[in-house]
Amino acid sequence: MEPGPGGVQATDVLTAPLPSNPPRSQWSEVWAQFRHHKGAMVGGIVFLLIVLLVFLGPLFWPYDATFIDIRARNQGPSLAHPFGTDQLGRDMLARMMAGGQVSMSVGITAMLLALFLGSLVGVVAGYFKSLDNVLMRLTDLFLALPLLPLLLVMVLLFREPLNASFGPETGIFILIVVAIGVTSWMPTARIVRGDVLALKEREFVLAARSIGTTNVMMIVRHILPNVISPIVVSATLGIANAIITESALSFLGLGFPPDFPTWGRLLFDAVDYMQQNPERVILPGAAISLTVLSVNYLGDGLRDALDPRIRGR
Repeated sequence: MEPGPGGVQATDVLTAPLPSNPPRSQWSEVWAQFRHHKGAMVGGIVFLLIVLLVFLGPLFWPYDATFIDIRARNQGPSLAHPFGTDQLGRDMLARMMAGGQVSMSVGITAMLLALFLGSLVGVVAGYFKSLDNVLMRLTDLFLALPLLPLLLVMVLLFREPLNASFGPETGIFILIVVAIGVTSWMPTARIVRGDVLALKEREFVLAARSIGTTNVMMIVRHILPNVISPIVVSATLGIANAIITESALSFLGLGFPPDFPTWGRLLFDAVDYMQQNPERVILPGAAISLTVLSVNYLGDGLRDALDPRIRGR
């Protein structure tokens, strides 16, 4: 065949390898999908800003959350106190940041406890058929219990013993975290169990079982890595649920002591001053709403990015 223009034969053009993009890792695909979810990106940015404000803000703010200036009590927003002051003259911005630290810490710690319990029950129930019925009936029992009355009973029964053992602040922190954690693991357990039931019939699990892989190694090496997606989504939603529950308990006056601010406690303290200083109710309520909304959008984006069935849509 005669050479074409430039001395290149037509067969060379036909047989030349086509350029191809290098394969991307699974986490690169997840990040690419997550970036295209506008709500998740906005939620992630808002949540990151809130975290930075409540944990790093007190390092640069001149007022302490517990500093009392009785001459400046019940003041509205000003240059010295952008969020005003409370009934004891304490700076509301400092108390908002301190309250955010407690609420975030409770939310994350309670979420980790609920995630551990839910994942453990879900994996064991889904993998071991003999335990499935017992564990699922236990899950249904916890789901049928009224959440708020159960939390109130737990707080009333165990608050004084824990306060005597660990102090009023640490004791109530442990109580609130454990109370929320042990009453929030059920949705995670049901989701994880469903995924495990489907996974244990897959070819790679049957092949691993055929070569004598033990149950523990099967769960650790083959089952758990493939149920990370629902666990991560449950984690984000669990933070929002824990923050709301802690705020509800503090608003009812059964959470942390008055000198230990949380967003729910700030709402409780501001009810009597709602007409004179409405911003004292609006600000902690807005902080709770923004945090929960941003975490929910973040979880929605993670769910879409981690689910291979809808990735790339």
